[in-house]
Amino acid sequence: MARVLVFQHVAAEPLGTFDPLIRARGHRIRYINFYREPERKPRVDRYDALVVLGGPMMPDQHKKHPHLAVECHAIEQFMQADKPVLGICLGSQLIAHTLGAAVFPASGWEIGWYPLSITAEGRNDQLLQHYPNMQPVYQWHGYTFDLPANATLLAGSEICPHQAFRYGGQTWGFQFHLELDQRLISRWLSLPPYLDELRVSGVGCTPEQILNDTGRHIEASTGTSNKVFDAFLDLLPAAGGMVLPSR
Repeated sequence: MARVLVFQHVAAEPLGTFDPLIRARGHRIRYINFYREPERKPRVDRYDALVVLGGPMMPDQHKKHPHLAVECHAIEQFMQADKPVLGICLGSQLIAHTLGAAVFPASGWEIGWYPLSITAEGRNDQLLQHYPNMQPVYQWHGYTFDLPANATLLAGSEICPHQAFRYGGQTWGFQFHLELDQRLISRWLSLPPYLDELRVSGVGCTPEQILNDTGRHIEASTGTSNKVFDAFLDLLPAAGGMVLPSR
């Protein structure tokens, strides 16, 4: 049985499609919700893998959000212990920041569905080999990052060439939201903070257009997410256990 530690930053950005895959393997999940408990300092030595989810803050906002420094330290500890780490959106930026790479505003926002170009290294990666080249993926971000030193670039897009990377053999950063299903996308597009961000982003699309695109792409995206996340879970020992609630 493996224990998976999950860092969550806002209620609207949970594990999504990743959650039932972890449950099916019987692994234990411990959520640390930093929105509810910003002063939490989890003991990471108890866990076998780390997933860092998305959120509206930026990796260098340690003074405004002190928990970000706690998260970076935890990421560093997991990497030093050679335990699997996966960062999604903000999570990928935190990994890049922890590895000393710059995180900064991108040349433009990506909100909605964008083709994902898989590199030659990505096509041979344990996780991204399951991603069909140029299949659209859901994005919601205005920041990007430099590729960390000694990291392997796995995927890119026209606006953000650094969309996915692997560091060593156990750490991945995904700028995109492969974990989202139709319910979560619809939820984001009903929440005022997300609608405000969409309005000022300049991407030039409406919630209705994004929902129409979601109807076309979500089935393929969900099928791919299952394969990619299952490959990550293959790094963990087989198990039979329970899921621990957020507290």
